[in-house]
Amino acid sequence: MAKIYTPPKVWQMNNENGGQWTSINRPDAGARYQQALPVGEHALQLYSMATPNGQKITIMLEELLALGITEAEYDAHLINIGDGEQFSSGFVEVNPNSKIPALVDNTNEMPVNVFESGAILLYLAEKFGHFLPHERQQRTQVMNWLFWLQGAAPYLGGGFGHFYAYSPEKYEYPINRFTMEVKRQLDVLNKQLANHTYIAGDEYSIADMAIWPWYGNLVLGKTYDAAEFLDVNNYRHVQRWAKTLSERKAVQRGRIVNRTWGEESERLDNRHSAADIDRVLRKR
Repeated sequence: MAKIYTPPKVWQMNNENGGQWTSINRPDAGARYQQALPVGEHALQLYSMATPNGQKITIMLEELLALGITEAEYDAHLINIGDGEQFSSGFVEVNPNSKIPALVDNTNEMPVNVFESGAILLYLAEKFGHFLPHERQQRTQVMNWLFWLQGAAPYLGGGFGHFYAYSPEKYEYPINRFTMEVKRQLDVLNKQLANHTYIAGDEYSIADMAIWPWYGNLVLGKTYDAAEFLDVNNYRHVQRWAKTLSERKAVQRGRIVNRTWGEESERLDNRHSAADIDRVLRKR
């Protein structure tokens, strides 16, 4: 029988029950130590890690470069969230919420700080004029699915991923609760992709770049080791879409940037030029 938890009158943090993220998770915001961020030679400076949210932005930037847009060249600096580097004074100045990714655009005299992965995708799409339709109806569909992802991903990551993969103890209720929601979301995507090549229609867009790192990686068996548990083969349209995007060169390049785990051919701590990625991919 599961232990019954009675909430206290006033909640206080218990450092013994936080799992592997105990050392960084706290109920307060702000910088925890003083350290400036590194700055490379390009106008776009990305501070990130290759979590699904981080992959969104590097995939977008690599897609822009694949189109020949040299102004999208960027430096990608690793922010190791397991070591708490998102709490440096430099990072907090860019993103007071202390979450990766964060982008600084130094194109003009006044730098522009952009945080939240969906906002960065939208910023880059508008800045460079690609992957976001201009026609209102099509643009609205892309925005619908971009915001859908921003609301849905916490159920997959902070909900299912936490309790299924990272929690120090496995509890039936939260795993069942979030598994049900993730499967419902997969069914939403599956029905949408049954009639569309890409998420928002027949054109590849920032909606696909936002959703693939989360749900594409999930159905391809690259997230949480949960493919069999979730019976992902049941979502054949999502599988088709996920495999199609995984074959894009820019997706293959973007997903390894700021990655610190896996095979050598899939790890690149920091990216300052295309040659950095080329050097890693040659190991395959």
